[in-house]
Amino acid sequence: MSLRSTCRHTLRAATIVLLAVAAAACSTKAKVREPAKLTDIENPRVKVSESWSQSIGNGADGRPSGLRPLLEADALFVADSAGRVSALDPETGRERWKTLLKARISAGPSVVDDLVLVGTLDSDVIALKRADGSLVWRAKVSSEVLAPPAGAGNVVVVRSIDGRSFGLSKADGQRLWSFDRTVPSLTLRGISAPLIEGDRVLLGMDSGRLAAVQLSDGIPLWEQPISVPSGRTELERLADIDAQLVEDLDGVLVASYGGDVTLINPADGESRWRRAIKSGTGMAVGGGTVFVSDVDGVMWALDAATGAAVWKNEALQYRRLSPPAFFKGYAVVADYQGYLHFFDAADGKLVGRTRVGRDPVLAPMVATDTTLYVYNVDGRLEALTLR
Repeated sequence: MSLRSTCRHTLRAATIVLLAVAAAACSTKAKVREPAKLTDIENPRVKVSESWSQSIGNGADGRPSGLRPLLEADALFVADSAGRVSALDPETGRERWKTLLKARISAGPSVVDDLVLVGTLDSDVIALKRADGSLVWRAKVSSEVLAPPAGAGNVVVVRSIDGRSFGLSKADGQRLWSFDRTVPSLTLRGISAPLIEGDRVLLGMDSGRLAAVQLSDGIPLWEQPISVPSGRTELERLADIDAQLVEDLDGVLVASYGGDVTLINPADGESRWRRAIKSGTGMAVGGGTVFVSDVDGVMWALDAATGAAVWKNEALQYRRLSPPAFFKGYAVVADYQGYLHFFDAADGKLVGRTRVGRDPVLAPMVATDTTLYVYNVDGRLEALTLR
């Protein structure tokens, strides 16, 4: 976890976590939360093989960001913090094209029709030609872009960390509209990506509220609280919606750091069910189940129809877990030391483990019917299969 303030003073994640833990220990004499030690898995059922591995430049340079691998029908797209954007063959990892930008990339890539889009720490949104990576346009927004852009039709939607969202022309990057909400004085360093549902855009905000605006002109349609800030200190009142919004057959899943996972109706934002779980990382859906990694490193499985708990597993507490993935009948999550942990999706039992480098995995993993793509903060991208 890392924090940011509206004064634009950015603090390193590790420093903030240590200060927060130290403050809590001093005031309550509580034991410092040490990451759970890993124990051997008896009779592991999962055997993992590496299909290929690639070094993607600097990766996220060891920091939280909105960088992630993106699999499309024609390529696996990936970027690093030093300005490299690549299209890879998903089967072999070989480069189909590579572009080196003079930019500190902090979010993406995203694909909208014939464009590949990235955001930067210097408030830029950059569009490249999907076929060969050549530059199409470069546009400026109001602040750092820490979430992958989204788009549909002629509109590209971009969010920046100062609470503003923008609709840009897909043709040339010209600004079409903006939507602005006040940011709390202290928030997590991160924002969820905009989610386009038909003719509306869903935006999860640092205040714990979810908003919907019209895609064409940014006019607000509705706004609903997902989590209400509570507590006496700013740390206790963190309510950010930083996890990616997830489309489900019955609605959209939203997770907040303030303490709620909920399934909402995208037409009006009303909750269909709600579960008291704090999560700043994300969720995955598979087999009628929602898998969530919470802020304490507990893995949850919830019934997708009702939100009822199916199981929870506390074996990885405080190991700073990644967003989960659902892969070949298993719930998979990575931790701060680069370990991947495989849970039986039915009962939550740990059934396998492997390691992808020694650095944290913060980006969402990409799962297909055959392959799991994992990208760590140091730029190691691996394609894994099960034996």
